Amino acid sequence: MAVARSPCTVIFTIVPAHGSDALKALARPGEVSRAASGGWITSAFGANSFAAAALSFAFNAVLQARTIAAGVGGGGAATTCEHYDYASPVDFELTAEQREIQELTREFAVREIEPHAGEWDREHRFPRDLFSQLAELGLMGTCIPEEYGGAGADSVSYVLVLEELSRADAGVGVTVAVHTSAVTLPLLAFGTDEQRSRFVPPLARGEHLGAFALTEPEAGSDAGALRTRADADDDGWRITGAKQWITNARYAGTVLLFARTDQETPGARGVSAFVLDGDQVRVTRDEEKLGLNSSVTNDIVVEGAHVGRDRLLGDEGQGLRIALATLDGGRIGIAAQAIGIAQAAYDVASAYAKERHAFGRPIGKFQAIQNKLADMATEIEAARLLVYRAAWLKDNDRPHAEAGAMAKLLASATARRQTGEAIQILGGYGYTKEFPVERYYRDAKITEIYEGTSEIQRLVIARSILGLQTDPTHTARRASAPR
Repeated sequence: MAVARSPCTVIFTIVPAHGSDALKALARPGEVSRAASGGWITSAFGANSFAAAALSFAFNAVLQARTIAAGVGGGGAATTCEHYDYASPVDFELTAEQREIQELTREFAVREIEPHAGEWDREHRFPRDLFSQLAELGLMGTCIPEEYGGAGADSVSYVLVLEELSRADAGVGVTVAVHTSAVTLPLLAFGTDEQRSRFVPPLARGEHLGAFALTEPEAGSDAGALRTRADADDDGWRITGAKQWITNARYAGTVLLFARTDQETPGARGVSAFVLDGDQVRVTRDEEKLGLNSSVTNDIVVEGAHVGRDRLLGDEGQGLRIALATLDGGRIGIAAQAIGIAQAAYDVASAYAKERHAFGRPIGKFQAIQNKLADMATEIEAARLLVYRAAWLKDNDRPHAEAGAMAKLLASATARRQTGEAIQILGGYGYTKEFPVERYYRDAKITEIYEGTSEIQRLVIARSILGLQTDPTHTARRASAPR
């Protein structure tokens, strides 16, 4: 017998006279070739004499039946092809392209971001010119197809970019995350061909920053309670309302805004999504925040702005569906941001543990410090794998709402806990601005709040594992067909 997997699992039946020996001798997964005698040789998943044992009982029964049917002796093998849903071989290595993008981002972050991050934080300064530099490297549109002005990389590459940017400065990381995940990608997924060609390239090339305007003072986790109105007129809508906590709004050239088009229908069904220009909204406040001080967070108002029917994204009344599908993907990016923050804190703490001496030796030689560093490294790596898995699922067009929620839940909690542990390892120094860990601690907390609180992530996960709701990322894929 022989089992191959390219692109489907293929079952070949050979006669027992040479099949058993071939199986034991050549148990290499994923390979099929012909023996000199004309029979098939290879094996199933496993190695050497253990290969057959790796097959399920039912699979063995199928193979045995086919072997008997083929007859005894040196006759030719009977060949069939069946589709079995075996998992792909597990490979935790990044591709050469992914490593190249990761290294490019890391080198840029070390050179252009890390030396200034503390100053930007203290001065609450938004580094506008930095994003032009990121755009020149293709990092403002990492996962956007080349035909729309992006770099054409995959979602795993994109989360690697966010992790490395956030490792240097989480404010820079969230600016790119909102711009890409919450604005450019939904335009690509839900826009018409004309909207994609019109709005996506300037965003992917970094000519415009994007802002995502969903949250209102009375509509946070309960997004269906939003009150911003879009009243129909002859050739479109007039939008009036206020939004709160909108990242990038002050510098945005494109705003994806959600408003109620059906005033008689409460909840999610009356909400639609619109694409506004930056000059159609007015910033009323720059938020003073605990952290992420190199990013901008604004309150905005829209005062009777007129938008044509070509500015409606998706179908009328489907705005909340678009928003929720967008957040499901965006959470993966915020999880990557959290990993970057946690990694930065771990880097400082581990280096400090080697350099700081107490009682005649480095504090890293004390078991209490070792335990902290071991827990930090373990939690960060576990959360990182969840993030990469969620991005991989998205790349492979598989449901990823549950995986993204799990990744964000664990990564954000890890960032909060381990930045606190980094402060503890540094002691008094950790509490001062002489070291950056206090900034990491302040930056980490928001990852448990925005793009869905940790409480909401638990609801998403629970409803998914109990079968209480359909994965909205299915809807996003169906809606992505050109219109």
